[in-house]
Amino acid sequence: MELITPDFGFVFWMTIAFGIVFFFIAKFAFPVIGKTLKNREQKIAESLEQAERIHEEMQNIQAKNEELLKKAKEEREEMLNEARISRDKIIEEAKTKAKEETDRLVDAAKETIENERKAAMTDIKNEIATISIKVAEKILERELSSDEAQIKYINEIIKETDNQ
Repeated sequence: MELITPDFGFVFWMTIAFGIVFFFIAKFAFPVIGKTLKNREQKIAESLEQAERIHEEMQNIQAKNEELLKKAKEEREEMLNEARISRDKIIEEAKTKAKEETDRLVDAAKETIENERKAAMTDIKNEIATISIKVAEKILERELSSDEAQIKYINEIIKETDNQ
C-alpha cells in the first residue's frame, strides 16, 4: 500500500533525486542536443539552397540547349530554302537547253542538295558526339566520393561551360 499512498519522506527524496538528475541533464545534455539540432538544421538548409541553385543552373543549361537547337533548325531551313531557290534557278535555265543538258543539271542539283544535307547532318552529329564525349570524360576523370567533392566538381563544370 505504500506505493499507492507513499509517505512524505519518500516523496521528498524522490523529488530531490529527480531535481538533481534534471539539473545534470539540463546542464550537460540539453545544450549538446540543441547544438546538434541547430547544426543539422543548418546543413539541411544549405543542402536545399545548393539543390535549388543547381536546379536553376540546369534549367538555364536546358534553355541554352533548346535555343541552340532552334538556331540549328533555322539554319537548316535557311540552307534548304537556299538549295530550293538554287534548284529552281537551275531548272529554269535548263529548260532552254537540250534535253540531255537539262537532265544532267537536275541530277547535279539533286546530288548537291543531298550532299549538303548529309554534310549538315554529319556536322551536327559530330558536334553532339564531341560534347557528349567531353562531358563523359570529365565525369569519368574524377571519383566523387563525398558531397563536397561533388559540389566542387559541379561548380567547376559550370564555370568551364560558362567560359566556353
